[in-house]
Amino acid sequence: MTTRQAIETAPVSGQVAPVNGRRRHVLDLDDFTAEEITAVLDDAAAMREVLDRDVKKVPTLRGKVVVTLFYEASTRTRISFEEAGKILSADVINMTATASSVEKGESLLNTGLTLQAMGVDAIVVRHPHSGAPHFLARSLDNVAVINAGDGAHAHPTQGLLDLYTARDHLGDLAGRRVVIVGDVLHSRVARSAVWGFAKLGANVVLCGPRTLLPDPFTSAGWGSGSSSNGMHNPLANVTVQPDLDAAIEGADLVMALRLQLERQKVGFFPSMREYIRRWQVNDARMARANSNALLMHPGPMNEGIEVSTALAHGERSLIEEQVTNGVAIRMALLYQLVGSGPGGD
Repeated sequence: MTTRQAIETAPVSGQVAPVNGRRRHVLDLDDFTAEEITAVLDDAAAMREVLDRDVKKVPTLRGKVVVTLFYEASTRTRISFEEAGKILSADVINMTATASSVEKGESLLNTGLTLQAMGVDAIVVRHPHSGAPHFLARSLDNVAVINAGDGAHAHPTQGLLDLYTARDHLGDLAGRRVVIVGDVLHSRVARSAVWGFAKLGANVVLCGPRTLLPDPFTSAGWGSGSSSNGMHNPLANVTVQPDLDAAIEGADLVMALRLQLERQKVGFFPSMREYIRRWQVNDARMARANSNALLMHPGPMNEGIEVSTALAHGERSLIEEQVTNGVAIRMALLYQLVGSGPGGD
């Protein structure tokens, strides 16, 4: 049965046995195999067909309960998870720290245990502390946990939607030159994107001010670089190049990261004008890339700083498409973890 058929014919109630008995949670992309990533992207393609319909509703997750537990503000990620769950007919409950017992001192563990006792099927968590989703995953026996961003550590669903968008336009990503420019050192988006692109065989170049780059690469806590079987280092093709003009030569894809403007106040780079001069992605710099090179940005974007206004709204930009694809990716993950997709254990 194809993914699309499974979506259309999913049972309306009852526990569906997982297909491969392996994955229960989505915490980062470092423990995904290339095959698992590809399976998510393939399922997202089927979900994208649902999004293109006049009536965007299928019964796949009817009877399932998804809680979005956000300890940080969010627009794109939170709304896309809510939309993804509702399109799949799940009951989606939004929960914020400021409108819950967290305000009364309830711990993350007790919040998670309470939600588990209520019978929820999945918790989508965003937290300012790195490792919070991993802690929940270790502590809960019957709930799938999806990391929607934890501190400066990881943002796996953003990484997956970036991979989906890139593959949709470039095809096979093996051997493609992917440039990630900006505040790489503090970016959870960059960390997950690096793992994803590297595992699919892309050559990743990290670029930005030296103070905002992990150089040497493996010393910044990005992991050992070993695959799940320990036989291959997926980060071997990741390089650091502070000069954007050099980094962008022959690029197939350029991803600009949001610059946290408070970094300037603590001296990570000389001035905003200097950052724009040396690291802004603009038409002149994109001319050094391949003729069909594409531009991406995870958002929110400081327009005119990380990316020139003309380029951000030009034909090479995939920024708005990334937002749409984010819904499809999150539908695919919910389908795999709590539906009849190839997830769980």
